[in-house]
Amino acid sequence: MFRVGPDKKLKADLHIHTAEDPCDNIKHTAIELIDRASEQNFDVLAITNHQAITFTKKLESYAAGKGILLIPGTEIMVGRAHALVINPRFKITKDKYRLDEMPGLKDDKSLWIAPHPFFFLSKSLRSRIYSWLPCFDALEFSSYYSDLINPNKKALRIASLSRKPVIGNSDAHALWQFGMTYSLIDSEKDTASVIEAIKTGKVEIQSSPYSLSQIGWLFMKSITFDRIWHTLKL
Repeated sequence: MFRVGPDKKLKADLHIHTAEDPCDNIKHTAIELIDRASEQNFDVLAITNHQAITFTKKLESYAAGKGILLIPGTEIMVGRAHALVINPRFKITKDKYRLDEMPGLKDDKSLWIAPHPFFFLSKSLRSRIYSWLPCFDALEFSSYYSDLINPNKKALRIASLSRKPVIGNSDAHALWQFGMTYSLIDSEKDTASVIEAIKTGKVEIQSSPYSLSQIGWLFMKSITFDRIWHTLKL
């Protein structure tokens, strides 16, 4: 569908979870995700499991064999909210970070994204984003929305006012969610170029909303089984 080349945009998803996640109960492995991404003609992925780096040279090589650039990534807890760090340059631990630590953790070679910034029940920054917006390179357009309920609209308004780029990600916890929301990035196919392209807003969001039944199922799952599992793991 999208071929890699100087005149082609890269199909990318930089927020995905797999069975290697130490905090969530997820069925598909990183290998299964890469296989699905190959089937859907993805060019760039970042596996962003909670408080962990799933990226390995073996996985990087496997992805490359499928034509996919795999970039290191993680979703960390900063204060009481999540932050996505793509290509982190600091040691990732299971400890939570303070919001005032963020400026010292940033690096020009990394990309900091505010995930699902205005969503309920998602460890989102919400109103705190106004104070900490300078620490983020981009805001996320998350796949968790429907035609009637779309918290992404506020993120788009804030991004426009603050001149921050927006990147579309699936935040997939199941393979059926993968591919619902992704980005097309106008970039060469290497980590540094992809990060620079996102920071400069060379991103186009591609997204399909969930049905109300899908939103309802995800909501019930998040407040029952997922919450119990998350509590036991932590």
